[in-house]
Amino acid sequence: MSMFCYQCQEAAKGTGCTGAVGVCGIKDEVIYLQDLTVHILKGISLYSVKARENGIENDELNKFFFTSLFKTITNANFSKEVFVNEIKKALELREKIINQLKEKGINISGIDHESTKWTGSTLEEFETKAKQISGKIDAPNEDIRSLRALILYGLKGLAAYQEHAYNLGYEDSKINEFVQKAVASLTNDKMTIEENINLVMETGKFGVDVMALLDKANTSTYGNPELTKVNIGVRNNPGILISGHDLKDMEELLKQTDGTGVDVYTHSEMLPANYYPAFKKYKHFVGNYGNAWWKQKEEFENFNGPVLFTTNCLVPPKQDAGYYNRVYTTGAAGFNRFPHIADRVKGGQKDFSAIIEHAKKCKAPVEIEKGEIIGGFAHAQVFALADKVVDAVKSGAIKKFFVMAGCDGRMKDRNYYTEFAEKLPKDTVILTAGCAKFRYNKLPLGDIGGIPRVLDAGQCNDSYSLAVIALKLKEVFKLNDINDLPIVYNIAWYEQKAVIVLLALLYLGVKKIHLGPTLPAFLSPNVAKVLIDTFGIAGIGEVDDDIKKFLN
Repeated sequence: MSMFCYQCQEAAKGTGCTGAVGVCGIKDEVIYLQDLTVHILKGISLYSVKARENGIENDELNKFFFTSLFKTITNANFSKEVFVNEIKKALELREKIINQLKEKGINISGIDHESTKWTGSTLEEFETKAKQISGKIDAPNEDIRSLRALILYGLKGLAAYQEHAYNLGYEDSKINEFVQKAVASLTNDKMTIEENINLVMETGKFGVDVMALLDKANTSTYGNPELTKVNIGVRNNPGILISGHDLKDMEELLKQTDGTGVDVYTHSEMLPANYYPAFKKYKHFVGNYGNAWWKQKEEFENFNGPVLFTTNCLVPPKQDAGYYNRVYTTGAAGFNRFPHIADRVKGGQKDFSAIIEHAKKCKAPVEIEKGEIIGGFAHAQVFALADKVVDAVKSGAIKKFFVMAGCDGRMKDRNYYTEFAEKLPKDTVILTAGCAKFRYNKLPLGDIGGIPRVLDAGQCNDSYSLAVIALKLKEVFKLNDINDLPIVYNIAWYEQKAVIVLLALLYLGVKKIHLGPTLPAFLSPNVAKVLIDTFGIAGIGEVDDDIKKFLN
């Protein structure tokens, strides 16, 4: 059967990617194996739920579970070989948990979903099975399928944040328990629409929990992000460009390049690393190079040095691309024929020596722009400016805040967000996080009494900071409802990390979120109607019309 994938905003024709290659560049043979990986995770989850009920906790299984989910998100891992190995490991872990249950004399005869039984050992067997189960998520009807998709894609985004927190030594057993319970529920055809909606909201609750955990991990390890002017020019030394989200990788790369004559630059979602105090001590940490992930083909060409992908946001390059032999991956990221830097052993560091030696042989980056951009407005920094912000609101200097967090993408209709930012009245402030900011963070939008009109909290997971800021403002202004604040939510989405952010906001009670540039293809008409009627979810329209509507 043909590939079918509709988990990201680029779903072809607004319905789903089919054929040999998806819009993101992933091949059908990889999507098949990703879907089979998730299929086996369902079987594992059914056994792990039973095991946990009987006091069995398996740390190896827990780590594998969220790392595997993470690898299946959009633009992360394009390697067929990686998912062959994931499937083999998944089958091995499923057998281990079954044996643990049997050893304790626990009856597992009632666990009979197909995902608990299928097994194979060869690529041919994997591909045959993968093609049978790949495509739209299995469900009794279209609405249950849609809700299961919302849950699964939210869990994939949640798993990404789990991974980053884990890498910094932070873990929450309750999150592991929920994720596996939720994946197990995807096999339960007896669950009603209402029960699935409740699970969607519970996924949002744990989305808040995991973002809080990651915020604690990041700030405890590297300090609170602070107001920072980030250099966007270059120096004359060879450099390494680091992209993605994993700050532990950033730390280890900076340590290992110190004193080597190789500079380090951030790209796209790694930009907020510039805001953390712990990284500012490195003199060879130059600043940020380039823009959002989708511009990487032209920007990597000009950078001249090697590029390190620590997570997703990889765009498959053609073999004749000038930077094709300068790309490295690590962690959940992967692409055939790119060198992959192995995971760190417990208590150790990753070995970045290969990419450092490669960088030493390269020319310095070509300068593509000059100047600075300002960021670092996570919750601690905004709280430090709280009196100033509150006074500006009370005096009428700030009339409204616009949360424009989320993802950027390559489609032309995303120009909407640049135009929207440009046309907003000068008495409004933009709160942002994620790579959506690259649509407007270099525009000369000015400030309001010294408060920049674009307050960048950081990475997509730092949308948590925006929620904390909103809750603090609610407290300061003594409001009963977060929706009574002068805040409008106009959010851009692209992939599954944005899905968990959306569910987290819904769990926190935020309503009237505008989501664009299109609504998710995996929402059935009935599920979309529930979101619209219950939470006021809406799409976007024309810029002038939307601004007029939002200001009223």
